[in-house]
Amino acid sequence: MSNSHTVLKLAAYLVLGIGSLLMLIPFLYMLSTSLTAPGSELTLPPKLVPDPVVWNNYRQVWVEVNFLQYTMNSTFITMMDLIGMVASCAIVAYGLAFFEFRGRNLIFLAMLGTMMLPSQITMIPTYFIWKSVGALDTYYPLILRSFLGGAFGIFLLHQFFKTLPKELYDAAWVDGANPWKIFYAIYLPLAKPALSALAVFTFISAWNNTLEPLIYLQDKHMFTLPLGLLFLKNEVQNRMTLIMAGAVTTIIPVLFVFLFAQKYFVQGIASTGLKG
Repeated sequence: MSNSHTVLKLAAYLVLGIGSLLMLIPFLYMLSTSLTAPGSELTLPPKLVPDPVVWNNYRQVWVEVNFLQYTMNSTFITMMDLIGMVASCAIVAYGLAFFEFRGRNLIFLAMLGTMMLPSQITMIPTYFIWKSVGALDTYYPLILRSFLGGAFGIFLLHQFFKTLPKELYDAAWVDGANPWKIFYAIYLPLAKPALSALAVFTFISAWNNTLEPLIYLQDKHMFTLPLGLLFLKNEVQNRMTLIMAGAVTTIIPVLFVFLFAQKYFVQGIASTGLKG
């Protein structure tokens, strides 16, 4: 029994290892090409470690193609999205989890129902709303929506709050704490794993968002990194080394955020399923 268990365990590790390697190959190719001398990226056989290593591709992308400005724009939008989404979702989820009022379950179900609507359904009406208030070619359409919360974030935090004992709320209320103090002094610290999971989801979604900036932004100086990467092909005349340098620049922040918050991300996702 133990031998068969060991064999199955080794087989599982082998499959996972091969799968991980296959997933790493595109990233390694992208990184290698970004450090390759222009004109040498298509030589055969391909080299995993380019010789010589050319860092000038990154300098050209950051300075000449204005990726530094795109990075600052993406950072601003992502941070505002992060603050707005986490704060608004936490407040709504807290209210739905601990306040008892008529229609609470109906509101929660209606909110969940919006998750079944494809974003394409509301895209055109939303565009005309922003156009009617003169908000095109500004960051308002990309930021303000986050401060109104999101169905997924509210659901995630609501499920986590439901795993926390209601007795904490009752005890704090008896001691004279108001609902706001109970929220930020007791339940927010306890919800750190779920908040971290939502923060990672929001960061990745906002940082990689390409469609909405493409719809609302026309001024090139306001472009985000994904949008700048989309138009980079025309600017550098299909020079693959610069395109790959831009792609690496775009994905590195996402990798760092996920690796930094991986522990809390997994905890948050796991604990939201403990109690319905």
